[in-house]
Amino acid sequence: MILQRLPKLAAAIPESLAEMLEEEIIFGRLKSEERLTEEVVAERYGVSRSPVREALRLLERDGLVIREARRGIWVAPMSQRDFDEVYTCRIALEGLVARQAAESTDAVRKKEFRGLLVELKEAQARNDARQFFTVDVRGSALVYDLAANRTLTRLLQGLEKQALRYRFHAYEQDPKIVKLSLDDTARIYDAITAGDGDAAQAMTEKLIREIWQSMREKVRDYFGQ
Repeated sequence: MILQRLPKLAAAIPESLAEMLEEEIIFGRLKSEERLTEEVVAERYGVSRSPVREALRLLERDGLVIREARRGIWVAPMSQRDFDEVYTCRIALEGLVARQAAESTDAVRKKEFRGLLVELKEAQARNDARQFFTVDVRGSALVYDLAANRTLTRLLQGLEKQALRYRFHAYEQDPKIVKLSLDDTARIYDAITAGDGDAAQAMTEKLIREIWQSMREKVRDYFGQ
């Protein structure tokens, strides 16, 4: 599962290797437009080139790497234009999934938001952007599970990997975004728990729109247009 890094690659299976590379890309240890080769990846993780080839194909499918004939493979670029495309799509989709999560009757699962909120507050108090991000992603996964809409989940998964790169970048670069996210996420969790679909949808759309607008210039300055 995403962001649950394996302590070691005990079995050289492509899916495990893809997860590890995915984390490297999302957390920015593999940079936007950084060149990747099968040889270097195989040596770094101590595996043969066969699982590396398949892992890179999985990352290409998820939009995290790009492959071109005679040019090779590299980490997918980040840019203001890409950020705009991803976040304008997220606004509507995430709002709808929050509404449907609120309409869920699964009161037991909804109680999990309390513990997540405690963890978010603790991470924010420590200025731990990475931990805040990781817990926030777990919260999103819970919302998707509660919504139980396979079509919506499939659409969001198409955006998820690239969106997570910008999401972590925002939290890492601007503590004010972390504070904004914490305050609004607490309200969204309350609305979902209370079964208020209108409020959950409106607040989710508002939060994503505010983060998008707040980060556009910073993304442009950091990654280009």
